[in-house]
Order: sequence, then C-alpha cells, then structure tokens
Amino acid sequence: MKTEVKQEEIGIALEVPKTEEELLAQEVKKEEQTPVSAWNPKTQIGKEVKAGRIKNIDSILLSGKKILEPEIVDSLISLEKDLLLVGQSKGKFGGGKRRAWRQTQKKTMEGNVLTFSSMAVVGDRNGHVGLGLGKSKETLPSREKAVRLAKLNVIKVTRGCGNFDCSCSEPHSIPFIVEGKCGSVKVKLIPAPQGTGLVIGDECKKILRLAGIRDVYSYTKGYGRSTINFASACIEALKNTKVLK
Repeated sequence: MKTEVKQEEIGIALEVPKTEEELLAQEVKKEEQTPVSAWNPKTQIGKEVKAGRIKNIDSILLSGKKILEPEIVDSLISLEKDLLLVGQSKGKFGGGKRRAWRQTQKKTMEGNVLTFSSMAVVGDRNGHVGLGLGKSKETLPSREKAVRLAKLNVIKVTRGCGNFDCSCSEPHSIPFIVEGKCGSVKVKLIPAPQGTGLVIGDECKKILRLAGIRDVYSYTKGYGRSTINFASACIEALKNTKVLK
C-alpha cells in the first residue's frame, strides 16, 4: 500500500507543469475550449454575424467597417496564432537570447514598475493576417491582449504571381512590388518564382506564412533589428497589395 501511494504522488507531481512553455500551452488550450456559441454580441456587425446574415469576412473588410469584437473573426474564419520574438533575455554578458516578452521598467518613488510587451500574429494561410501589440504588468495578459488586437486588425492580402520568371497562375506570391514603412524601417516585397521561399527576416516569415505567401524577395532599409517596427512595416506593405478597381 505504501508503494502505491508513493507512485500516485509521483504521478501527480509529474502532471504539474514546470516550464513557462507548458503554462503557455495550457492557456492556449483553455482559450480554444471556450465556445463561440456563448458569445453575446454588442455591435451591429456582431449581431448580423451571430444571426448568420454575414457569412464571409471579406464583405466586412472590403466595406471599410471596423471590427470591434474578436469573436466576429473567430466565427467566420479559423485562425492560427504565433508570437514574434520582440524581447531579449537578461543574463551574463548582456544575455542576448531572443524571447517573446519585452520587459521595460519605470522608476517611481515606490520602486521599479515592470511592464511586459508581446506581439502576436494571426492568420488563416489563405489571404488573411493580423498583427497586434499588447502590454501588461504580467506576461500572459499581455499575450492575450496582443492576440485580441491581432484579430481586430485582420486585413485582406491580395496574392498572385507577379514574377516574370514564373508563368503560373497560382497565388503563391504577391501580384506586384509593394513597400511599407514604420519608423525608420522600410520593407519592399518583390514577387518571386515558385521554389524561392521567403527571402526575408525570420519574424516576417511568420507573418507571410500565416498570410498564405510562400515565395517572395525582400529589400529592407533602416534599423531592421527593431522587430516591432520591422513587423509593422511588413504589414503596411501587405496592405498595399489591395487592388483598386
């Protein structure tokens, strides 16, 4: 009997998460388990989506109406989410390892007040992508804010094949050259033939993959190590793929 109790105690101890990654995975599972059916819309667009009168998110995005509830996006398309590495870990010799949380602090009379920032990107790999920046006094609330803002900032990306070396008609790249700017960072996206891949920084690769773009050339100018400005400039370039009719 004593050995059985010890085995049960050991089994319970093994189920407790020990790392921050396991805690984040548990939070993501809790968010995915919350049903959209329990959503009580407050805006007119939300009520129409809940009633089934709006079944396509492109009709909302092309009309220029602003989405104020993230449940609207969740009920119309299935999104994947990812965090960008906007921070840097502290340690011996300045640390240097990239991490998802950017930590800042403010000096006050009571002491140091810490603030954590995180940037999330969401997309369906079919021409819809969104970027959001969240700030909070703790890590998990900042991630939740970033994901919520990313859903509210979802845009429609026009894909195509605008490279002269590729004569296919598949939407694997962008239709023409586009540029975006944020701060001192300028990003130029150039169409590429099939098999080229994403020739751009690692953090912008996450954005382009979730947008459904598989091949692209790029040219950057400015302080590209600022991940927040770099990612925002990439989103601005994708906004310019909209073809005016």
